[in-house]
Amino acid sequence: MTKAINTINLEDIAKKEVERLYPKKPKIVVSKSTCGLASGAAKIYETIRNEIDNLNLDWILTETGCIGFCQIEPLIYFYQPGKPKLFYGNLTEKKTSELIQALAKGDLKKDWILWKIEDEENIITDTKFNLGIDDELEDIVHYEKYPFFSKQRKIVLRNCGFIDPNSIEEYIVKGGYSALTKVLNDYKPQDVIDIVKKSGLRGRGGAGFPTGLKWELCSKEESDIRYIICNADEGDPGAYMNRSVLEGDPHSVIEGMIIGAYAIGSSEGYIYVRAEYPLAIEKLKEAIIQAEEHGFLGENILDSGFSLRISIVKGAGAFVCGEETALIASIEGRPVDPRMRPPFPSKSGLWDKPTNINNVETWNNVPVIITRGHEWYSSLGTENSKGTKVFSLVGKIKNTGLVEVPMGITLREIIYDIGGGILENKKFKAIQTGGPSGGCLHEKHIDLPVDYDSLAKVGSIMGSGGMIVLDEETCIVDLAKFFIDFTRDESCGTCSSCREGLDAYYEILTRVTEGKALVSELNLLEELGQTIIDFSLCGLGKTAPNPVLTTLKYFRDEYIEHIEEKKCRAKVCKALIEFTIVSENCTGCEACAKLCPQEAITGESKKPHKINPDLCVQCGICFDTCRFDAISISTGGTV
Repeated sequence: MTKAINTINLEDIAKKEVERLYPKKPKIVVSKSTCGLASGAAKIYETIRNEIDNLNLDWILTETGCIGFCQIEPLIYFYQPGKPKLFYGNLTEKKTSELIQALAKGDLKKDWILWKIEDEENIITDTKFNLGIDDELEDIVHYEKYPFFSKQRKIVLRNCGFIDPNSIEEYIVKGGYSALTKVLNDYKPQDVIDIVKKSGLRGRGGAGFPTGLKWELCSKEESDIRYIICNADEGDPGAYMNRSVLEGDPHSVIEGMIIGAYAIGSSEGYIYVRAEYPLAIEKLKEAIIQAEEHGFLGENILDSGFSLRISIVKGAGAFVCGEETALIASIEGRPVDPRMRPPFPSKSGLWDKPTNINNVETWNNVPVIITRGHEWYSSLGTENSKGTKVFSLVGKIKNTGLVEVPMGITLREIIYDIGGGILENKKFKAIQTGGPSGGCLHEKHIDLPVDYDSLAKVGSIMGSGGMIVLDEETCIVDLAKFFIDFTRDESCGTCSSCREGLDAYYEILTRVTEGKALVSELNLLEELGQTIIDFSLCGLGKTAPNPVLTTLKYFRDEYIEHIEEKKCRAKVCKALIEFTIVSENCTGCEACAKLCPQEAITGESKKPHKINPDLCVQCGICFDTCRFDAISISTGGTV
């Protein structure tokens, strides 16, 4: 095999392009990921461009992906040579104009700074990932107001929010493709597999299967053709880890795939990405073109004799497409029905050839493991769960966004130290981990370490990384019903246990939320859940009962309360609540009556009104509208 391009040549490229990241003039970088654009980042970008032109400033304006702290978008950072990067968020067009005008005069608007990254000369770290061109570590943050990054450890998200995802040069400056050149120069395919095995990396798509072992099984199959796939079909409600990485650092995923393809002997790869992720698809397409132009993809990569082509396939739109055999069916153009395993895809996958599938986060870890070594990576995390994990932290929590934390960190640290605690300082009630088919954990689990084994012991899963925080105003039964409604709708229907079992689940849960079920049916829910798990073919069916089984285990009293007392303590289940008007508080302003969709509120102007319970549909508009605390919500009684 001909030797690949020398690493020193790659360093020459990085040295030549270093001013793209660290220019000798001021630079403003706008976060233009999906969350940023949804918050108005495009207008912020244009506002900055106009101000730069109007003020005749010799500044650079560019873009980046999401740094993770989604709730403070639109977000920008201001760079001046030799000075800290200053981050400003929650921007409006008016505020942005004022900021640029102030910065042009040397006024940093210190009260507006969210946090800053210190000058590289002042940073001491053991986790930098680059070619030695610069010494800045961009996950060591000097906190001004927010502790959001305090316990995070950036590996997968190392470049997101810092480099321009449209620029392969900026990726190279930060160490991009150095792992690939190292592999092609120094390692045989089995060497790469051994490194990944020793690192302890497990698949981040949900099941947590050892990545290196998965590669090895595929590589040992007798075949002249092997395929490699990136699963970016992210369907969990509230989860957007894959999307953010693809939008902010697409080259890292591509580099990881190239290394994996070399290891297993594949010359053709696919990235299966949700069609609902147009920006991610756009960034991927451009990154693939750039990688081909620079010789990292295509025929005879870097004169090594190794070749790989990567194609993008848009997802079919179903949650079950995230299951690897259904994903394979979708790429082949067949109905997206999971099939029985074995044989596993590593033996008989795409077009019946050996196929290796890993998700975005897994592939993104690979270049770091090669560059830093398996010893370094395996030193992070716990004995059986190495490295870090990215979670989408959402729900009733003060700081929402993407967080990347070492395996083994506790739920308490994630919720309170990083997440800032519960919104409005309400009481923490539960947390749903692992997406719609994960488990709902009780407040007694607050100090539980977050790793594969610990979550499994209490009935939950790691999943792809969704975390939904719940407060005291959440109805556990209604939550379980919501997730079952989602999974039954997304079930492919192949297995009767899943198809009919989830429908039966939903019917029983509906009766519980209406106060019409029997306590004995709670045992039926448990038995039915185990049946669905035992007789379903794919991961959707085998995990779909988790929300019900865990809530029954840890919140059974709330189920019984719905049934016996006809009471929903969270005042969520419509059939068990009643809206009334407190006459002594009602001013007769008629605001609620005008907005009531059922015309259930009557009364004379400036006199107390009444609600007709026969017409009321418990929509809550009156409660949200009233400014005088005149609407009372009661629960409990005869249904």
